[in-house]
Amino acid sequence: MNDEMEWLKIITAVGNARSKYIEAIQEAKAGNYEACNALVREGNESYAAGHRIHAELISKEAGGEKNEFSLLFMHAEDQLMSAETFKILLHEFLDICRRFDELERRICS
Repeated sequence: MNDEMEWLKIITAVGNARSKYIEAIQEAKAGNYEACNALVREGNESYAAGHRIHAELISKEAGGEKNEFSLLFMHAEDQLMSAETFKILLHEFLDICRRFDELERRICS
């Protein structure tokens, strides 16, 4: 399979991961932590799939098999980094949501 198909697989996988992370944040804001955790797990699986493909392509190039630079390759890299950023921010938002919920429970009790 050519590298262009691999780049499309990366874009699809990490795009799905980013969507799951955004949905997880929305569930956390609503206080639905069980649904949030399920979405985080799904996002992590998709992210890992995209990251594996990316690592394989890097290994090929390190072994001497050159990839031709293209906009599709650049887009795949951009999407991977975007998903990673959302993953990091997701955990920060979850911490804030949980702290807020705890504070609200204390004040309202």
